[in-house]
Amino acid sequence: MKFLLYICLLVGLAHAEEGVKSVVYDLTTADMKVFEKKVLSGIAYTKSHYEANLQELQATVVIHGGAYKFFIEDLSSSPYKDDAQLNKAHKELAKRLASMAEIYDVEFLMCKVGMDKNKIDKSTLYKFVKIVPNSTIGLIDKQNEGFAYIPIAK
Repeated sequence: MKFLLYICLLVGLAHAEEGVKSVVYDLTTADMKVFEKKVLSGIAYTKSHYEANLQELQATVVIHGGAYKFFIEDLSSSPYKDDAQLNKAHKELAKRLASMAEIYDVEFLMCKVGMDKNKIDKSTLYKFVKIVPNSTIGLIDKQNEGFAYIPIAK
């Protein structure tokens, strides 16, 4: 009887793993509309689709290029302090990004090389943003973990 229970448990675990999908988004856009459509709305929609089909979606966003500005918590001491469109949308973006990190369990990885180049201090970032040595390493690591690659550019 224990043997049968063990086999059922193994089959169940193997079947559960089939339900996990993984995607890494290569985010480089500075365009607010593209960011809204592809990241804020797009990832939430995609995760909902998989959940409705009893599957899990692990999503990671690798941040570099023009996309740094969307992940700055304290705009006043950043290179983006004079971006009027960003300042206007900042509070709403903050809520939605926090929700993605907490509720949807989206992982956000930021390129350290670009941070240094753009003089972005780690202390100005949202707490849920993790730093990777560079975007290439972040993308390679995720793809080698089996994550599908989706670019989000202009």
